Amino acid sequence: MTTVTKQNPVRTDLATTPAEVAATSASRSRAWALAGVGAAVMGAATLVTSGTVDVVYREEFRGTSQGVAQALAEKTGVLFVFHSVTALGAVLMIVFGAGLFRRLRAVAPDSIAPTLALVGLAGTAVVSVLGSGLDTEFMFPAPGDQVPFDDASGAFFNHWIGTIPWLWTLTGLAGLAIYAVSRSQGAPRWLGRVGLVLGGLTLLLGISPMEYMAGMTGVVWLLVTAIGFTAGDRAFRSAP
Repeated sequence: MTTVTKQNPVRTDLATTPAEVAATSASRSRAWALAGVGAAVMGAATLVTSGTVDVVYREEFRGTSQGVAQALAEKTGVLFVFHSVTALGAVLMIVFGAGLFRRLRAVAPDSIAPTLALVGLAGTAVVSVLGSGLDTEFMFPAPGDQVPFDDASGAFFNHWIGTIPWLWTLTGLAGLAIYAVSRSQGAPRWLGRVGLVLGGLTLLLGISPMEYMAGMTGVVWLLVTAIGFTAGDRAFRSAP
């Protein structure tokens, strides 16, 4: 009988540990991370333009909606900007969410963290689209330059864009997901800490009666995290 001995040497060029897999993943295109930077900038612009349309929050309209329609009609230019940056920001956030999902799944394929990150960002994008969904009904004047809506409708619309686009609650899930993955060296540890602090705070604010403040912390988290994955993740690739 002839015995044949076959050797299968272990490949040393393949990533095996979470840190090695993360380093390999970090070498891929960073376009999705740059989309996150854009989403954060657009998100900040959304909050600024939304806050600029403050008709119903003025002292003169406290307890009454009379005259709101005419005052709101003077904000048409700002409303156009608000709609554009909010919709664009939502699209960019979806791109960032998809890229983040791929990045986290590469190092944590059996974890729910990548899914939570994607769902959190996609959910926030949907909220943003809904927040800008009524704009067209109130931006365009009626024939003869007449205000095409009444005071009560204008007051409702102003409250809508002054609240809904600020609900970034679900981005907190993405921050906590990054923290969970970073604990197994699948992501830069400092990004994990950012996710724990800012992501956790965003989630807590969204759950609390101060839910609109989640927009501010959510934008900051997204900007820092997206920049981190754009630049810091490359440094993580070369880390020992």
